[in-house]
Amino acid sequence: MHCPFCRHSDSRVIDSRTSDDGLSIRRRRQCPECGGRFSTIETASLNVIKRSGVIEPFSREKVMSGVRKACQGRPVTEADLAVLAQAVEESVRQTGSSQIDTNEIGLAILGPLRDLDEVAYLRFASVYQAFDSLEDFESSISQLRADHTARVADTEA
Repeated sequence: MHCPFCRHSDSRVIDSRTSDDGLSIRRRRQCPECGGRFSTIETASLNVIKRSGVIEPFSREKVMSGVRKACQGRPVTEADLAVLAQAVEESVRQTGSSQIDTNEIGLAILGPLRDLDEVAYLRFASVYQAFDSLEDFESSISQLRADHTARVADTEA
């Protein structure tokens, strides 16, 4: 790590702490050459392999952007989207892989989105899973109804 003040090629770690989300480490460093102190944040890299083969860093904002379109006109707040994006990132990171394809991210979105808003889930799933016919919608709606009925029965029991 180069010192941002004198560009010396070494620094000493004074303090390390995990960040609030637990996915990164904040390190306080000191340059042995000039004595300047500075902070660094270290995160494990997570890359996304797109359908075209292009590899880019994972972005919570892109997850939120994609889900935001499905949630248009629904009672879903930006805070709800941020929580969903964090849950998706945590789920994807738990796979232990440093590279993940967009298909797996889409699958990771479906569960939390279904819990957040069933209409938004249906919109997202229809695009993501490329529904071709009314039967695809009917099947998905039937599954949602069955799951909803089971959840209501569990809470009443």
